[in-house]
Formats: sequence, C-alpha cells, structure tokens
Amino acid sequence: MVTLSSFTVNIPGLTNSAIASWQPTVDDHIAMGTSRPVTVPEGVRRGQPANGTSAVQALGTANCVRQDEYADWYFRRYFHHKEETIAAHPEFLGRALPSLRTRLGITTAAVPELAAAAARKAIAEWGRSAADITHLVVSTSSGVSSPGADVRLAALLGLHSSVQRTMLYLHDCSAGSVALRLAKDIAKNNLSARVLVV
Repeated sequence: MVTLSSFTVNIPGLTNSAIASWQPTVDDHIAMGTSRPVTVPEGVRRGQPANGTSAVQALGTANCVRQDEYADWYFRRYFHHKEETIAAHPEFLGRALPSLRTRLGITTAAVPELAAAAARKAIAEWGRSAADITHLVVSTSSGVSSPGADVRLAALLGLHSSVQRTMLYLHDCSAGSVALRLAKDIAKNNLSARVLVV
C-alpha cells in the first residue's frame, strides 16, 4: 500500500524504497482512476507568455453588406446560378443527379480566394508585412478538404513556410468566437506571436 497525496492505492511490485523514484505510467493512472499530470519544464512556461494584453490589430472583410440589404444579397448570391455555371454543371438542375461533390469542389476553390481577399484588407490595415504573421487560424463551414483552405490561403498571402496553421471545420455560427478565442490564447502564450484569423 502506497499513499500519494490525497489518495491511497495498491500498486503491485512497488515497495517503500521505490517510492522516491517512482513515476506513474499511463497504466498506473488508469488503474488509479486519475488523470495523467502534465509536466512542463521549468522556464518554458515563464519564457513564452506575452507581456501585456492580446489585441485585435486589424479587421478585414471580403463581402460587407449593409443589414437592410442582406436578405436580397443573400438570396441573389447563394440561390442564383449564372448561365455559365449551369452550362458547366447541368447536374445542378437535375434532382436525380448527384451534385454535392461538384458543389464542394467549387467551395474548396472559392473559400481560400474569399479568405485571401478579407485577409489582404486586414493585413493592409495592420500595416505590416504578411511575412510577419506567425500563426494562421482558418475557420470554415463550407466543407472539409485535405489539404485544407489554410494551406492554399498561406500560399496566396505569401506567408512564411514556418507559419503555424490551425483549421477549424464546421463550427457554424460559433466559428468566429472559437477562432478569436484560439487566437487570443495563442497570442497570450507565445511571445511575439502575430495571429491572422480568417
């Protein structure tokens, strides 16, 4: 029987002489019903956090529409197909023909382009080079693809190859708040982080 802080467990083969050097394994934690502690080397936690507060430096939009014009804009944009789109994709008109793959293919190409338009405006307002961005958080509800929209967006913006990318898929209406919370955590915990959220 070995007593560890606030609980007592029976670990076969563990003697009192071994207590000082014993480090519980994952199996030990499962047997004890405890969560595995996370060990952070001393100095790592102190060296990374940013000084001061995180702040939004710039905002960019790719399709800003006034509230009183939104309904008309939405229905024209998303429920109206141009003649060339229908000619190129006749399956859009036939209910019996599968069109999901084609529609997802169109959004896979369009999402990074739309995101790049908004990001370029935010970067211009920020006033620094896109190469200064250290982290990229991309959120979309327009389907899942691999490689993701983050890879294409990073290339379109000319981001450094070492930029740390995070893709958030299918968070729907909460996507903006999830992405901003993640960006805040990244900026707060990484000294000199410059996070682009799209």
